[in-house]
Amino acid sequence: METPTADSPREPDISHINPASGETWFGHPRQLARLFSTEAMERFGYYGMRALLTLYLAQHFLFSDTTTTGIYGGFTALVYLTPLIGGLMADRFLGSKRSVKFGAIMMACGYLTLCFGGEAARPFATIEGQRFDVRVQGAGAARQQFVLDGGRQLLIRGNDDKSVSLLDEKGAEARRIAGGGFVAGGERSSVSVFLLLIGLALVTIGNGFFKPNISTMVGALYAQGDRRRDAGFTIFYMGINLGSLFSQILCPLLAVGMGSWGGLGWWAGFALAAAGMIVSWLLIQFDGGKLDGIGDRPADAPANRDLFIYAGALLAIPVVWFLFTNLMSYVAPAEGSGIIGYFLGLPVMGKIMFGTFLVSVPGILGWSYFNGSRQEFQMMLAAMVLITFNTVFWTLFEQAGSSLTLFADRNTDLSVFGLFSISAGQTQFFNALFIVLLAPLFSAMWNMMAKRGVEPTIPIKFGIALMGVGVGFLILVWGSRFAGPDYKVGLWWLAGLYLVHSIAELCISPVGLSMITKLSIARIVGMMMGVWFLSIAVAQYVAGIVAQFASVETVGGQVTNLKVSLDTYVGVFTTISQISIGLGVLLLLLSFPLRKWMHGVT
Repeated sequence: METPTADSPREPDISHINPASGETWFGHPRQLARLFSTEAMERFGYYGMRALLTLYLAQHFLFSDTTTTGIYGGFTALVYLTPLIGGLMADRFLGSKRSVKFGAIMMACGYLTLCFGGEAARPFATIEGQRFDVRVQGAGAARQQFVLDGGRQLLIRGNDDKSVSLLDEKGAEARRIAGGGFVAGGERSSVSVFLLLIGLALVTIGNGFFKPNISTMVGALYAQGDRRRDAGFTIFYMGINLGSLFSQILCPLLAVGMGSWGGLGWWAGFALAAAGMIVSWLLIQFDGGKLDGIGDRPADAPANRDLFIYAGALLAIPVVWFLFTNLMSYVAPAEGSGIIGYFLGLPVMGKIMFGTFLVSVPGILGWSYFNGSRQEFQMMLAAMVLITFNTVFWTLFEQAGSSLTLFADRNTDLSVFGLFSISAGQTQFFNALFIVLLAPLFSAMWNMMAKRGVEPTIPIKFGIALMGVGVGFLILVWGSRFAGPDYKVGLWWLAGLYLVHSIAELCISPVGLSMITKLSIARIVGMMMGVWFLSIAVAQYVAGIVAQFASVETVGGQVTNLKVSLDTYVGVFTTISQISIGLGVLLLLLSFPLRKWMHGVT
């Protein structure tokens, strides 16, 4: 979840007006209330959709875990990459306000497009090269899958050794298929898949126009040196988390229901996300003059380029669609192909992400070495080290929307004190809830520690955050020891993970952009901002790859053996925790030379 930061990547020219001199809202420019509400409703739509996406791919379209987490990782990666282009278009041509309006329209269209998923995919199984239809009966814990073999209906049961048994009506084993001989699949409408990817492309491109520019408009409310700026951004970003908190409860509620109520269908959840996005557009489009002079077109920008930019954004839709389809067709290279073989075998999106990151980091460092002073080079080196560790943090943290959501669906008892049950998608609200509750406390704590001269340095905060992610996964691993005979872990173990992860997030997220602006050479601070957002995009993509290691066999969207599923997740989460804690300790050790290279930046 997103956390407060007072830094905007661009400082707009507001020399012609000082909006802060008018009426106030809680001591801030009254326009902040309008932007607060606009952002809250936009995040309502985005996080509501995100809470559904993984489950929608796995249960409605019956994609395998590998395809599901790959699509999710690619989508969230592009969500962080496209703002670089959207911000540039606003700076040079459109202005922030026009960009926000256009982005809101595209995102609303994207959510509405996701409503047209059509009928659920029909499951089938390929057994030793022969295809059989699969019938799914029941719901929830009583859900069962049967292979239709002639006139017989054989129950599918996964075994601990990853073989599959087919049981007759008396429960006797009619056939056993060795591991790898049973391959589940889904017969899905090509039109529905096309609309799914078009919807995701619309959201991705629209987000690129909306996300960076709404923050720029908030920055334009304050004159240079206005000390209310930090507090204003804190209020603004609280709207982000409030919007996401409610959407991650309500969108899954409408889509899949809660307890014994089965919900209205996936379309209803996406429709509610679209409604939130439409409200966001209405707030900015019909502002009653409240935002006059805020986010207008740059004075030196040509006024005849708008249609070309809008057309270019629409023409980018098939490009993004191609990236998604290429991602779906990706097949991992054979073992022993080496690093070069692995890179060459990556989908186009992976090549772009890794290639750009691997070239830009050493390239910028080389430029800094030859063109900057010794002190500037050391500060840039410290920044690149922290960017690298930040990439690892978000890679592991962003399991929330993929592997952790699937874990919640398959191996978590979602009962709340035995009174009612929530859905797997709704478990994502824990992070937003903890951020809303803890962010003010952390802000006060850092201020108090700073006054006493004991506030941790940026590298130490990053190290604590990495260790915190690992500890969160260890909590879930520990909780697995108390799983019942149904191989499900109590909901509160998952809540404990999100609590620790939220604390870790508050140690790293608010200081990221600030760190970049302080450590970068002034001539290339914009480029460093681009590398920062690129690192987060790479993290989102790699998060999808990591989640693929937790893939388990499913039939009709359901796992065939919950014990195998639990063991798989526990194994992956254990590895993640060990790596994260180890890297956190390493960064704590590196904090001493990094502090020296940072030359007083804290």
